[in-house]
This record gives sequence, structure tokens and C-alpha cells, in this order.
Amino acid sequence: MRKWIIAVAIFAALAGCKSTDTQNAAPVEDRAAAEAAKDSASTKGVGGAGVTGTPGGAMQHRDPANMLSQKRSIYFEYDQFVINDEYKATVELHAKYLQANRTLRVTLQGNTDERGTREYNIALGQKRADAVKKLMVLLGASEVQIETVSFGKEKPRRDGHDESSWAENRRVDIVYVGE
Repeated sequence: MRKWIIAVAIFAALAGCKSTDTQNAAPVEDRAAAEAAKDSASTKGVGGAGVTGTPGGAMQHRDPANMLSQKRSIYFEYDQFVINDEYKATVELHAKYLQANRTLRVTLQGNTDERGTREYNIALGQKRADAVKKLMVLLGASEVQIETVSFGKEKPRRDGHDESSWAENRRVDIVYVGE
């Protein structure tokens, strides 16, 4: 009788290790692709600042008279990657525009001033670009629409060696793909 119990216990343990048939597994739905397709078909406006999801609205970022074209840089304090309140409206404007135009893509280019090592500045520029991306995603843009890159101190806007020049160089630039 004891051998019988041991045999049943071994059989039960082996049955628990049996592979499952993957052909009968439940199907997995890609909701991100379905959401992007649904949103790109939408033509409703997002309100405020003349940003719309209409087919003509997809070109507003190229209109020099539009705020989307005029406000493309987010500036940072020295050695910081926290977005100041004064630039949150700019980030929101671009995020809502991306939300309304799901086929558009942007690259967020993180920059620093000349102070610090090359490695440190590359990391800080990346943190700045990632901070802007995170806020854009929280405000409605899709993560797949946004790429981040850091130039560190390699792409200064101003070449001076004073505080006003450094302040101009501590930024993230919003660049729409295709520009």
C-alpha cells in the first residue's frame, strides 16, 4: 500500500511539470496598436491654443505664426532636470498636439551648458529629455511618438562663457520628425 501512495505522489508531481499546449493558449490583444489606430482616425480638437486633430491641424507645427512653431525649447536651471512651472504650458501644448495627431513623431534633444565632464553632461541632457517625455506622456501623448537623445554640451545655442550663454544652452529642444 505504501508503494502505491509513493507511486501516486510521483505521478502527481510529474503531471504538474507537464508542458502546456501553446496552441490552445488565450490570444493576446495588442491594445497599444488598436488605440493608436483609433486615435489617428479621430478628428476632434483638443481645445485651447488652436491645436486640432483635423487633417490640416497636422501641419500647425510648421506654421511660423503658430505657438507650436514658436515655442520649441524648455529651459532648465543649472545642474537640474526638473521642468519649471513656466515651461509646463509649452510641454502641454505639444503633448496635446501629439495626442490629436497620432501619426506625428518628435525627438526631444537634451542639452547642457559647457560646465562639467562630457559624460556627466550627456547623462544630464538625457535626464532632461526624459523628464520632458514623461510629462508629455502624462499629458496624453503616446510614448511611441517620442524619442529622446542627449547632445550634452556638444550643441550649444550660444558660444559665450557667461551665465546668460549657459542659460540658453541648458535646454530640451522639441524637433518634429521630418523637419
